[in-house]
Amino acid sequence: MASVDRDVVALMDDVLHTKLLGYLQARGWKLHRAANADDLAALVEQQDFHAGLLQLQRVGNYKLFDLVGRQQSLQWIALMDHPFWNPTSQHRNFLAGVYDFHTLPVDQERLAISLGHAWGKGQLLKHPPARTDSLEHHGIVGNSPAMQTFSQALRKASKVDAPVLIGGESGTGKELAAHAIHNMSARSRNAFVAVNCGALPTHLIQSELFGHEKGAFTGAYQRKIGRMEAAQGGTLFLDEIADLPLDLQANLLRVLQDKVIERLGSSQPIQLDIRVIAATHIKLQEAVAKGHFREDLYYRLNVINLQIPPLRDRQGDVELLAQALLGQLSGDNGGKVKGFSRQALRAMNQYAWPGNVRELMNRIRQGVIMAEHPYLTPEDLGMERRASDAGRPTLDDARAKAEIDAIRAALRRCQHNVSEAARELGVSRATLYRLLERYALSGPYKGKTTPERLSSPATPAAKAAVDKQTQLTQPSHPDAH
Repeated sequence: MASVDRDVVALMDDVLHTKLLGYLQARGWKLHRAANADDLAALVEQQDFHAGLLQLQRVGNYKLFDLVGRQQSLQWIALMDHPFWNPTSQHRNFLAGVYDFHTLPVDQERLAISLGHAWGKGQLLKHPPARTDSLEHHGIVGNSPAMQTFSQALRKASKVDAPVLIGGESGTGKELAAHAIHNMSARSRNAFVAVNCGALPTHLIQSELFGHEKGAFTGAYQRKIGRMEAAQGGTLFLDEIADLPLDLQANLLRVLQDKVIERLGSSQPIQLDIRVIAATHIKLQEAVAKGHFREDLYYRLNVINLQIPPLRDRQGDVELLAQALLGQLSGDNGGKVKGFSRQALRAMNQYAWPGNVRELMNRIRQGVIMAEHPYLTPEDLGMERRASDAGRPTLDDARAKAEIDAIRAALRRCQHNVSEAARELGVSRATLYRLLERYALSGPYKGKTTPERLSSPATPAAKAAVDKQTQLTQPSHPDAH
């Protein structure tokens, strides 16, 4: 039982209120019941609520629709009667704005869980947690020991004006770190200019970096300001510095020493005031030993050395990053995706992430675009094979298998009458239909509605349980090989 009551505003009839009151009170919820839409609006104005319950019995009560969306910190759960199974376009817009919906009769246990999630989200929206790490404003997210060490070094690097060399695997966010250093530095009011040294054609690198005068070479029809000059007063970020040709490395060294450049086709020196941040995914010391990178340039750049830890070494950061990225990407499908399923979080935490943060972002973007449900699954993320280990069954696998066995046995005893089977199992008919859909169980059901057979179970645990059941019950064939 919760030690402190959590207030919930509710519009429901006496019968439903009586059914839910004791159950929810025992779990720390305090219901503030309104008799009609006007009373409900008055309650909402008088007191701050983070969650609300709406019993929808009449399709024409449009006053209720206006309440949803007024306060972002008030998350509504709709308790729907049968008319809403065939909603109008206005009803669909309304339902899209609620946090969750439940059909009547209500599954009290599921409602309590949903209410807790809605209340928590509303509280966060009303009172967002203070950011203890200012780097989150710059896109650097993570509380792992490895990231705390890196973040501390990043802050120190931003307070001085020395060159910085950032190392780390591909996809770890080296340019993001360079941006953070610039944004926290005294140069933040001036330009941040990024150059990918590996993406520039060799014959254009000098022109791109130093600029050129009109007529300096064939095709130079007008003066062009180079990237270095464009970064005047700010920061020049040289990504994949190891890909810079050796002759250009000599030119860069001279610029770092003298802080002077000349545009191609000009003898007029231009004094530079820039800070250089370089990044690479290879070990420059090894490149120096092999003669692929100038030793003097390496020491000139490597005044402050930062190493971004790979995602696999950032224990506990995957979920934080995933939630932050989902917030950035949720607009790709109109904000319909609300979070991650437990199976998806488990799959992400168990994965090694060879592509680091970039791979995580790409998988979440794919999931947001392709998802059909509010909570992303391992299938949405393309991680279904990693969702469970057949040799090590999880608690979810065992629970799913037990539910499948119980449902099949009850249906057989009740001759596939869903209503009778639901009574025997001690759940509502709606709950049993939901379980039939979750585990993709089909058959000659007797009742008012026949669930459609799904192409696959809704969760990896369900799929594993169904597959195992199929293997156990599949009769062997003498010709099989």
